[in-house]
Amino acid sequence: MLGLPKGQVYLVPWTEQWEIEFNEEKSKIRCEVNGSIVAIHHIGSTAIKGLSAKPIIDIAIELKSFDDGIHCISGLERLGYVYRGTDVLPDRHYFIKGEPRTYQIHMYQTGSEYLDNQLTLRDYLRENEEVRNEYQNLKQKLANEHSTNKLAYADLKTEFINRIILEANQGK
Repeated sequence: MLGLPKGQVYLVPWTEQWEIEFNEEKSKIRCEVNGSIVAIHHIGSTAIKGLSAKPIIDIAIELKSFDDGIHCISGLERLGYVYRGTDVLPDRHYFIKGEPRTYQIHMYQTGSEYLDNQLTLRDYLRENEEVRNEYQNLKQKLANEHSTNKLAYADLKTEFINRIILEANQGK
């Protein structure tokens, strides 16, 4: 059920198996690199019941200090992760696992705006069925139109995501 081949974009219906997979991976990560970890969060669409998603589990690891991420590399490599550095996506250490890709780790320092936005988006979509359905429809349309272009798929969701985050933050 997990795994997205390189260069492809498609969605599969949400399944409880994703939560099981996340919890198993979280336990493995804790065993390998527990020292600096504040929290391990399930993020992205696989974390939102009822929302179709690309079959990749996104994990956010929250650290006390951004520099602690360097000390986590060898432990995550033992679990099969490949460290992609800090310049692939903003304000994070980034790791991938599997080919086809099954897991991604986004490692942030506590207080990171990017981490806060990930958690805000996840929580808002979990709580708001109407907005979740609207996002579902957008994702499906974009996946159909850009099935071989993940950058276009991601970029075209950005405006909607930013609107959701703004709306959620105004409600706090």
